[in-house]
Amino acid sequence: MRFLFLGDIVGRPGRIAVQDRLPRLRDQWKLDCVVINGENAAGGFGITEAICDELIAAGADAVTLGNHSWDQREALVFIERQDRLVRPANYPKGTPGRGATVVEARNGARVLVVNVMGRIFMEALDDPFAAMERELSACPLGEVADAVIVDFHAEATSEKQAAGYFLDGRASLVVGTHTHVPTSDTRILPGGTAYQSDAGMCGDYDSILGMQKEEPVRRFLQKTPGARLEPATGEGSLSGVAVEIDDATGLAKAVWPVRLGPHLSEAVPPWAQG
Repeated sequence: MRFLFLGDIVGRPGRIAVQDRLPRLRDQWKLDCVVINGENAAGGFGITEAICDELIAAGADAVTLGNHSWDQREALVFIERQDRLVRPANYPKGTPGRGATVVEARNGARVLVVNVMGRIFMEALDDPFAAMERELSACPLGEVADAVIVDFHAEATSEKQAAGYFLDGRASLVVGTHTHVPTSDTRILPGGTAYQSDAGMCGDYDSILGMQKEEPVRRFLQKTPGARLEPATGEGSLSGVAVEIDDATGLAKAVWPVRLGPHLSEAVPPWAQG
């Protein structure tokens, strides 16, 4: 199986990059499953139902969220009927939506997609490790699920790395989101789980975390209230992780960073070269 995970979509440039490139990538790279973090897709803050539907139509099998899950208030309603939209599993009991879902990959495999949010330098939610344990115990790799993808939405790399080792051998891929900056630690952990601390973002990298540069710089210089942050408007890049998974075990055989577009050194998996 071949999977692609794409990092946080930031505004229109990220959406356009996904809509323009993903349908072709699914065919050219023979991708069985695609998961995208969409929590900043609507103007950099949250996601709308129309945007979620557009991402699924472009080729996403599941869309994950994070600390901006409810910035667009309509998400509180439509998440109940959209079973491919996944918010962090460690939100308190009674929160709308779901923290995990099972999607059918193109090859017929059952793929468990789990989203959790870290607690270091983040809003205090329930224990993410207990939430991951709960979701993976209910749908274990090799028994109920043929593959497991975990989006760990967190600030601290230490917390993300701890999640990777906590799930090593029980998940196909553990990947971090939230910081919008791709890390260079793409690897397979000793137990066979593919890992990267942060997938980066899908958006305009001539920016500060996908936002126009001027206001963030001014805030650091002056420390006073100012204008609302607005997404950058240049051409967007795709950033994420591609994984080849052993059909027999559901564990990773190979993993590569993915970067396509301007302002980044491009990186693609070997099967996409030549």
